[in-house]
Amino acid sequence: MTERQLREQECRIARYRRLEREVTDPLAAYLLHGIVEELEAELRKDRPDWHGPHD
Repeated sequence: MTERQLREQECRIARYRRLEREVTDPLAAYLLHGIVEELEAELRKDRPDWHGPHD
């Protein structure tokens, strides 16, 4: 991934994390959490030093 693509991936992760915190439906939260985990795993593969936000 290019540096720009990596930044876009980080933004995508942040958006899904925000949605995950805001939804009230448990299934939606579960699905969003899975999406976040997949995106983070992909990002860690391309940027091994990335550890994500500490919330």
